[in-house]
Amino acid sequence: MAIFPKSFIYKAVFAASFLLLGSLTSCFKAPDDPMTNTGGNSNNNRTYNWTAIADSAQLGLNSHYWYASGKFFTMQMGGAAFNSNYWPNAHALDVLTDAYLRKDKDANIKQQMDALIEGVKAANGNSYINYYYDDMSWMMVASLRAYMATGDERFKSVADVLWTDVKGGWDNVTGGGLYWRKDRANKSTPASGPACVFAARLYQVTKNADDLAWATKLYNWLRTNMIQSNGDVWDGINTSVTPYEPDTRLFTYNYGTVLGSALELYKITNDISYQSDAILIADAALARLTRENVLVNGDTGDGGLFNGIFVRYLTRLIIEGDLPSTKRTNYINFLKINAQTLWSKGTTMPDILFGPDWKVAPGLTTSLTPQLSGVMLMEAMAELKKQNLVN
Repeated sequence: MAIFPKSFIYKAVFAASFLLLGSLTSCFKAPDDPMTNTGGNSNNNRTYNWTAIADSAQLGLNSHYWYASGKFFTMQMGGAAFNSNYWPNAHALDVLTDAYLRKDKDANIKQQMDALIEGVKAANGNSYINYYYDDMSWMMVASLRAYMATGDERFKSVADVLWTDVKGGWDNVTGGGLYWRKDRANKSTPASGPACVFAARLYQVTKNADDLAWATKLYNWLRTNMIQSNGDVWDGINTSVTPYEPDTRLFTYNYGTVLGSALELYKITNDISYQSDAILIADAALARLTRENVLVNGDTGDGGLFNGIFVRYLTRLIIEGDLPSTKRTNYINFLKINAQTLWSKGTTMPDILFGPDWKVAPGLTTSLTPQLSGVMLMEAMAELKKQNLVN
């Protein structure tokens, strides 16, 4: 079947909306059939070309959501407004870094990464500083990773500016932790988790002991307050009421960033307790936030990103976590089931659109956040393929 016909790849919107995209099509062209059936109707009887599928996913993202004039991704297909798209664009930078690394550091992808970081600043009032500490934490993580991939100091400069501001979100209320935003009403896993990942990764780059100290105290706060004995990860603490109230809601992205934090500290210290925490949290997510081995639905707003974030950090645990073989195999098989389900049941063809329900195609429209989650999943599978961990 023709998954991505040339008529779609070369349709006029590419040339009209984004000059770089003409170059990117050559980066992301997929063969006519990235999925073949070897007999029967189940996913087990199909073979998937994950590299080609990741290319198709990236091309779908660019063709529908990249706004050339603004140099950023819009929440709605064919849109032109930045609005509250700061943190989705941080994840878009991370997704471009995925492609950049997979495509042997392709210069055309780097050019788009450069454009995006410029566009976000311009759209955000000529500043990277934001009202939300969690938004800035995500941009820090993505910018640092872009720097680690490219060596371009501009990305690290962005991360450094943000890190200085984000550290101001810490105080000793509830024993520490970062506030969600600058009204200082909620201590937040969504801010503290990615900030911990960032600080630990920054330490691995710079060997600055202060960054490791920050990573350690952020994680200690998460371990004391947010990680439960069964591996569940709570969302935060409401500090605007007396007594303070824990926010016990469970979201996949919090599991992802906290297991990612534990992984980064394990890599630095070789302390087995961090590895044990990461496994406990991953197992809890698989047990409680799935249906029929597929992650529960997100939505078309912020929640559309949650599952992709979990996938990103579970993938890192698989590759970097020194896992027991049975545990690693279990996590790999879980990602395979999710990716096969999304591609065979949850993708609108030939436009390559992903919705919040990975078991149901979204029709002719979807939003940026679930689209990004789908791309993250397909890039994860392409990386596992590159590591010879999946067929």
